[in-house]
Amino acid sequence: MSNRVHPSDTSRGGRARRAAASDRRPAVYTVWKRSSIGFQGTDGFCVYDDTGRLAFRVDNYSRRRKLCAGELLLMDGQGTALLSLRPQLLSLHDRWNCYTAPEEEGVDKKPSATSQQQVFTMSRCSALKSSDEAEVHMSAAGPTASSSSSGLGCKHPQAAAPGYRIEGSFSRRSCKIRRGSDGKEAARITRKNAGVASRPVATLGDDVFSLVVRPGVDVATIMAIVVVMDRICHKPYTPMVCSSQ
Repeated sequence: MSNRVHPSDTSRGGRARRAAASDRRPAVYTVWKRSSIGFQGTDGFCVYDDTGRLAFRVDNYSRRRKLCAGELLLMDGQGTALLSLRPQLLSLHDRWNCYTAPEEEGVDKKPSATSQQQVFTMSRCSALKSSDEAEVHMSAAGPTASSSSSGLGCKHPQAAAPGYRIEGSFSRRSCKIRRGSDGKEAARITRKNAGVASRPVATLGDDVFSLVVRPGVDVATIMAIVVVMDRICHKPYTPMVCSSQ
């Protein structure tokens, strides 16, 4: 199953070609909506790079309602906490806040509030649940904070232009994350095909999809946006059931 989810070229020549082009081509990731903790019924994310290595992970043990949900930790492949995602209660637009997570806190400890800085706020553009479009407003110290204004975007309590805008249908795994300052594509989400690009075998289900991030864009921030989009576009979680046949 793992070869179908994240096929990779492990040859020496393939690695050399990737290293030479890494600074000028988009980064391609495979996102698998399964926790790296392999117990039945767990929810989360495993994100693999184009070599098949675990790049990011989110481990979560339930998909509780917003009023009872705690923070979600985005970690790197080794389990070091990178960003903390928290829902804002009593928000009609499903607002979430993203904060830094000190590395020394590790996986089993929650970072203290005083040691964290806000990275961005994110919310759905419309209070109607039929729309997947959302906006991300970067904090002043965020990795891609923008001081320019733009006509893009929807109403938001903050006056500044959004740092990113999500367009399309995340639920259908067909959407783009655009920069709010100029509208250029920062990342895109598409359905994942089994096999290699030149010889696709079949389209995988919604639990596996491709994430392409443009050069110069902070990948951790984009992945945090993806996690929040998954929560905003709420879909009942179906645990993986092992068949005896």
